Order: sequence, then structure tokens, then C-alpha cells
Amino acid sequence: MCGIVGILGKKAVAGDLVDALRRLEYRGYDSAGVATVEDGHLDRRRAEGKLKNLEIRLSNHPLQGRTGLGHTRWATHGKPVERNAHPHMNERVAVVHNGIIENFQELRGELSAKGHVFQTETDTETVLHLVSDYLDQGVAPVDAARAALQRLQGAFALAVIFAGEDNLMIGARQGPPLAIGHGEGEMYLGSDAIALAPFTDTITYLEDGDCAVLTREAAEIFAFDGRKVERPAIKSVASSLLVDKGNFRHFMAKEIHEQPEVISHTLGSFIDFAEGRVHLPDLGLDPAEISKISISACGTAYYAGIVGKYWLERYARVPVEIDVASEFRYREPPLEKGGLSVFITQSGETADTLATLRYCKAQGQRIASIVNVRTSTIARESDVILPTLAGPEIGVASTKAFTCQLSVLACLAIALGRARGAISEAQEKELTHALAEVPRHVSTLLHNEATYERLAHDLSKARDVLYLGRGSSFPLALEGALKLKEISYIHAEGYAAGELKHGPIALIDENVPVIVVAPADELFEKTVSNMQEVAARGGKIILLSDAAAERAGCALEAHIPVPTVHPFVNPLLYAVPVQLIAYHTAVFLGTDVDQPRNLAKSVTVE
Repeated sequence: MCGIVGILGKKAVAGDLVDALRRLEYRGYDSAGVATVEDGHLDRRRAEGKLKNLEIRLSNHPLQGRTGLGHTRWATHGKPVERNAHPHMNERVAVVHNGIIENFQELRGELSAKGHVFQTETDTETVLHLVSDYLDQGVAPVDAARAALQRLQGAFALAVIFAGEDNLMIGARQGPPLAIGHGEGEMYLGSDAIALAPFTDTITYLEDGDCAVLTREAAEIFAFDGRKVERPAIKSVASSLLVDKGNFRHFMAKEIHEQPEVISHTLGSFIDFAEGRVHLPDLGLDPAEISKISISACGTAYYAGIVGKYWLERYARVPVEIDVASEFRYREPPLEKGGLSVFITQSGETADTLATLRYCKAQGQRIASIVNVRTSTIARESDVILPTLAGPEIGVASTKAFTCQLSVLACLAIALGRARGAISEAQEKELTHALAEVPRHVSTLLHNEATYERLAHDLSKARDVLYLGRGSSFPLALEGALKLKEISYIHAEGYAAGELKHGPIALIDENVPVIVVAPADELFEKTVSNMQEVAARGGKIILLSDAAAERAGCALEAHIPVPTVHPFVNPLLYAVPVQLIAYHTAVFLGTDVDQPRNLAKSVTVE
């Protein structure tokens, strides 16, 4: 997750920018840079690798400007080299960016035709040239930034400064977080309150669609179309040493809302969006020679693995065996030497998963881990790491780690499918384009929380809840049921919709809500027949779908609309409503959402 810091200060700000970036190191990065307004012109220093490399650059060539931007970058578009590091800058504008600009190629082509020359492979440079183009037309800096924002598609946070404007900074949010820090004769921007904690405890959190115009004296916030909006300034309790909940009631809520950002960074670490290609680390074996993949995980990570099984078998045409780790190793399955075993874990310390990894390694398997903590035991004992870039996940019930695991598995399926000749180059581009749109669609889903609050009132009265799904929606039914029971303590079960008549239908009556995960894909009509069976027995149906409610052919208790996307990426989107259902139900019931009873974040014993 990229880190953004901006300061309108009373003295040279480069040192404070670096200090603030250091407090964002927990987000991960591969390069860093700062830019300041120096006597009316812009100047910058950038470096690959850790912040100490940037500090050396600044020590040798200091910056003295009182207005500046800092950035730590996880490479998405373009390799992690200095040329692609932020801030991006020309003689008039400097920009830092977090997220994905989906339509950057279209804008790049338009701007190139006007004579703009691009120096990097990044989507961020498109923003730089777009703002500059409006300036070239005589548009004032603030209006140029607003005009550019209205052209951008995707999930992004931006900060912009201008040559000749020592008392102006623009910030904008559409997905990834961005906060304003209020000082006395100073003003700040940051990806979160942690970065700003040493400077101020008065924070204003921007909302999606907000553009902030900062001077040292004030901050004005506008919608992208220019309408002025008001956002409250609150007292933050963030410590520069601790992860902070921000303006969210629980860590789980914050982590649900971080998903547009962390999904985009995880995808960006594997996908070259300009080429529409997926690039994996060397697996150490020929993909064409893989005869079977074995996946092992626990809890929510196991459900991510089941989605991965659907994807890998359909798009890579390779058989997949999956089991919970605690069962896998005790079955002692025969494993072909030289095969690929994949382990999925947030912490990288899960005892059963680690034991299964060691069993597979002893059987001569090549070990790949999808893991959120690169320094963990499982990461260290793996042959290759496929990292999720979720950042720290504090809530015990996994949310953003789950969708990042799905993101990695999607990239793995595409890369293996292409390498094995199971999908064409055109199909690879189609699938990567669909993935690039996911952060924006997830951000859209997060704007509808009032629906879930109303639904929580009814669900809180239930003793039992059933979840149904078909195909890759079946694991989402399992995950939805797990989320509900682990934080609200309501008994819930997930089933393949086709299994309804093989037992679960006996539970249906007017007191049993049935939550149906049913995108309008080739399996939708079959799922509809199952919903009608539930309706005939008085069950209360809650439909999660991009299909119109009328297509259900029966009365619905509630219909939660989901954006229509390529069927491949449906699991990433439908994860969000099942998380929000569980979260708001638990909040209504007053349970300990972040630390539910009897559960631990990392299960390090059997």
C-alpha cells in the first residue's frame, strides 16, 4: 500500500516528510521520494529500496522548500526503479498517487497525440500530464486539478503541488484513504493519521469523491464537480507507533473499507496493466509440466483456496486438490515428486498449515505460499512467495486479507493458464482488465452501508441463518456463514445451492433467513429454482445479485445489488456484502467485533 504525505510548513519540510514516511513503512514499499517547491520551482529526490537510501540522497543534496510531498511506492504500473518512483514531476506540477487509474491508456494516447512525452510506464504520470495540459490551456491550478479529477476512472488517492504556488496543495480521494491534518499556520495530508500524529491531533478524513484545497491557513473540501462539502475535524488518538482505527468504530470496519486500496496494490504487484499481462515470480518448475496442484489452508484462507480451485481448473486446466491443513497432513496423501503445493495464510504462522507445508516438502513438492507476512515462518520455509499486500490486519475476522488472497489466486490462475496454453493472449488481457476494475466496484459497494444496518435488525433475531451459492459463489456462501457466526455468534451454515434438497431444506421455515449469493451468470437460473423452493416453505430470502429482484420469481426479504462484472471476478466483489452483513449484525448485537470470544488472530498451536 503506497504511503502519501504532504506538508505546508513554516520551515524546510523534507526531513519531516521522510519521518512521516517512516511511520508508514508498515504498509510496505519498494521506492521512496520527496518533492518540494524551491524558490518558486519544483525539485525532488527519489531512491529505490529503503528510506535510508532516500535519506542519503537528501543528505548529499538537501531540499529547502516549505511545501512538499512524500511517497513510498509499491510498484503497480512499471518496475520498482527510480524512474518510476514518485513524486512524478515536470517543471509545473508534482504528483503522488495511490491506487489504479483504470483509463490511463486512453488518456495517455490522447495526451501523446497533443505532444506530451511520457518518461515512465506508470499510470500516475498520466495524471501529471493531464493537469499540465489544463494549465497549458490557461486554467488556474485548482481548476486544472478539478478538471483532471473528472476525467479519471478507478480507485485512487492523489496529492498535487505546483511550481510558483508555495501556499497550495491539492488532495483527492476516490477509494484509498487520505486525511487532512490541521496545524497552527501549517497543514498536512497523509494516507492515515499515524503519519500525521507527531504534527497534529486534529484530523479530517476525506470521503470518496472529495477534493481538498489546502493552504497554511485553511482546508476547503469540494466534490469533484466543484460543489463545496463539509467534513468534520476530529481529535485523533493515533500514536505514531500504533495502527489506528481512524474514523471507524472498529478495526474490522476500517479493514473492510481498505479493500479498494489493498486489492489494487496486490494486483499491481503481479499485473502489468499497460500490457495486460500477469508476471509471477519464478515458480521453479515448468507450468506445462504441472500435473496437479495441492492447496492447503485453514478457515477463511481455505475458502479462498476453494475459489482458487475453481479458477485454476477452469482457466489453467490443471487439477487441484484442496483440504484444510489439519486434515491434509493426517490423510498422508501421496504426492508426485516435483509437483506444486500452495499454502494460503495471513499470518504465515498457522501451526496446521506449517506442519502440512513440511509434510509436502518432505514429499519433494515445490512450495509456494500466499502470505501476508513476508518474514513469517511459512514465508521463510517456502520456495517462492506470492505476497498479499493487505498490510496489518488487526480484526480477528479476516476481511482484506481474504480479498487479497483471492487477488493473488486470480493472478496465479491467469499466469498458469497463459503458460499452459489454456487461455489466449486476448483472454489474458480480458481477465486482467476485469481485475483492474475490481477496486472501483468494491468502492461502490462500500457506499451502501445503510442497507446492511437495516438488514442487521432482522438478522439479529435469527437463531439460524443459511447461505447458498453455486460455482465460485459456493465458497462465498461458506465464508459468509463463517463471518456471521464468528463475530455475531448466530449459528450459520453455507451450502452449495444444489445440495439444498439433500438435507438443509428441512431447516427452512419462516424464522430462517436464507442469504443467496447469486450473480447473474450461467448458473443463475438454477439458483433461482432453489430460491423458489425456499420461498415455498416460508423462508426469508436475502438475495445478493446483479440481477434485478424480479428475476428471482419469488418474494424477497431484501435485495442487495452488486455491480455487473466479468464472471471471473465475481468472488472478489461478493466477498464485500457478506462481510458487511456480518459486521453490521454483530454491531447491532453489541458483540466484541474485533476480538470475538474464543478466537485468536493467529492459531499457532494445533
